[in-house]
Amino acid sequence: MKYDHAERAVSLFTQGYNCAQSVFVAFSDVTGMEEALAARLSSSFGGGMGRLREVCGTCSAMFMAAGILYGEGTQNDHTVKTEHYKRIQYLAEEFRKRHETIVCRDLLKGLAVTSTPTPEIRTEQYYKVRPCVKFVRTAAEILDRYLEEHPPGGIGV
Repeated sequence: MKYDHAERAVSLFTQGYNCAQSVFVAFSDVTGMEEALAARLSSSFGGGMGRLREVCGTCSAMFMAAGILYGEGTQNDHTVKTEHYKRIQYLAEEFRKRHETIVCRDLLKGLAVTSTPTPEIRTEQYYKVRPCVKFVRTAAEILDRYLEEHPPGGIGV
């Protein structure tokens, strides 16, 4: 099956959703999660987790979607956990190949970056200087390609 969530993710970001929400909500059709719930669940991960500038929210969103689609939930199977963690590390590495890091503050190098809890106002200038839309697109493309190469068979599919 061919997946294409990048434009939807970018559109959500330019509508004001944070980076994590943009990617996670875009994949609601695949995860089976209602969009409003997906937006609430992923709302804490924007700006590198609540603007702490840690792991990029787009990566967190990829990992959450992968958990819904491939994760094993409550099973305590070491082999299954290992395989899932390999999957998450693969997704992270694919993002790193394109942007050198998955850490928000490092991705925003060259910009005046703060960790204050107040989000930036979304203006035309914000979108001109902020590279986040590029990261939103990358994460959606990576997850789309992964889904095509490894069709999920779990929830929402």
